[in-house]
Amino acid sequence: MSQTKRVLSGLAAGIVVGILLAWLDASLALRVADIVEPFGKLWLNALQMTVVPLVLALVIVGVNQASDAAQSGRVARRSIIIFVILLTAAGAMAALLAPLALSLVTPDPAVAAALGGSSAELPATTGGWASALTSIVPSNAVAAAAAGAMLPLVTFALFFGFALTRIEPARRTQVVGFFQAVSDAMIVIVHWVLWVAPLGIFALVLALCARAGIGMLQALGIYIVLECALYLLAVVVLVTIAVVFGKQNPAHFLSGITPVMAVAASTQSSLATLPAMLDSAQTRLGFPARIAGLVLPMAVSLFRITSPIQYIATACFIAWALGIDLTFAQLATGVALAVLVSMGSVGLPGQAIFLATNLPVTSAMGLPIAPLPVLMAVDAIPDVLATVGNVTADMTATALVASQDDGKDEPVPPATTA
Repeated sequence: MSQTKRVLSGLAAGIVVGILLAWLDASLALRVADIVEPFGKLWLNALQMTVVPLVLALVIVGVNQASDAAQSGRVARRSIIIFVILLTAAGAMAALLAPLALSLVTPDPAVAAALGGSSAELPATTGGWASALTSIVPSNAVAAAAAGAMLPLVTFALFFGFALTRIEPARRTQVVGFFQAVSDAMIVIVHWVLWVAPLGIFALVLALCARAGIGMLQALGIYIVLECALYLLAVVVLVTIAVVFGKQNPAHFLSGITPVMAVAASTQSSLATLPAMLDSAQTRLGFPARIAGLVLPMAVSLFRITSPIQYIATACFIAWALGIDLTFAQLATGVALAVLVSMGSVGLPGQAIFLATNLPVTSAMGLPIAPLPVLMAVDAIPDVLATVGNVTADMTATALVASQDDGKDEPVPPATTA
């Protein structure tokens, strides 16, 4: 049985048992919830312990990967600029539309009570813009890491990553290699923890559903619909951008990316879709081989447009379920951090990286992170549309770069397009 099926099995079992207990005997349901919840929290703690070193390593390595790519020529630099612009736009779209869409639905008080009862304490928030501004840069990076303060930790990782690009190449390679090894080791630990994910998710979901009843199932359905709607909207917007700014004929561009979308939906992997993207870009859409052969592999390595959408939508859902009104500053912080985290996490398996990538954004926005494992389980459902959105963004970015091509960059070596 695949990992996704195992996780969904644990989710389904937790929902059924929890709702059944709540329906049969509310007092018994609460007692059972109190018994099983510590086991779910134990599993959550095991996942959470990898987050700080993993995020630190991902950002440092990501900065250096982007720096290396940018030195490949003007096409590479244009590509990275386009990636950042599109990622920021995607995050801003989610920050604008997710709260608006969720405001149309009244949250169930029982869900808020269940999530509030199972959640860790909210991250400490300070009053005033001055405190928020000064908290961005840590006075002590080690203390920020120990406290799990993600925004100052990411700021330090950015400074450290960019500083590495200015030192002697041999030493830089050693340090980047060290942090890549740290990232790889953390992913191994995450895979170990995910092996018992069905049990951890079963315990967490059972406790939530035993307290909230059918309302929890309805809330999870709202989360799935929200993500799917935002992913589909992103695809529509990306195609429009390719037509308007990439100078593509609508019918021609759609005919070129349709086979790519089909492969993406079936494989749920941007990397596995890369050969189909290269073929469609060159043979169907007529993009120069030296453009497609450079931009598309870079996109698979650095660019996943649905990530900021997922991070922001997840945080907005948690805030909605708990009845928390997000401020402009919180949303702006989430968008900025989502772009940075997403560029460092591309290529890592979705479930293995869900908590490590969503937690920094959710935490930086001042929200509890305990609901994340439950949302990780149901996130497997809209993941098909997420992959379709990612490959659409890859093709759109290629169209944008090709529309600005002046033919002066050096050709890409044949090995890049293999």
